[in-house]
Amino acid sequence: MRRIGILVIAVVILIIVNFAIYQKEQLLAQGTTLLLELAPRDPRSLIQGDYLVLRYKIANEPELWKVDKNGALVIERDDKHIAQFKRVYNQTIPLQKNELLLRFRKRQHGIRLGAESFFFQEGHAQYYENARYGELKVAASGESILVGLRDEKLNPLVAPHPNSSD
Repeated sequence: MRRIGILVIAVVILIIVNFAIYQKEQLLAQGTTLLLELAPRDPRSLIQGDYLVLRYKIANEPELWKVDKNGALVIERDDKHIAQFKRVYNQTIPLQKNELLLRFRKRQHGIRLGAESFFFQEGHAQYYENARYGELKVAASGESILVGLRDEKLNPLVAPHPNSSD
């Protein structure tokens, strides 16, 4: 009887994990591309380890300092997909055709807009040091996932594949 209980719990956990993976895959496939400008960062974050600490410029909007709980931003994309802050989402004001939601979480040290770190292979810091934008895929609900980084000319930043000649 105990083994059956363990087996049932394991199956339930696998279903939950696979459903979460499915949701992320759907977001990657069907989400709207959005570029968030990165705030100036401490260059030591590249040197200290194999990751880049991400801070988004849009999270520094003065209107967000007054926010006291988790919520969503209303943003508008320009023709290059770069996000422009419009307002904090209020359900009484409907979204306009060109506006999107972007979920945020209020933390003790400010507003968090999803991924706060970008991890990369050891020794590849030079490929990401020119990052100026975080590339996200955003669902209609405002949930987002970080898919990459871009430079000031909006070119994707990618390290060469380990088997390439670079």
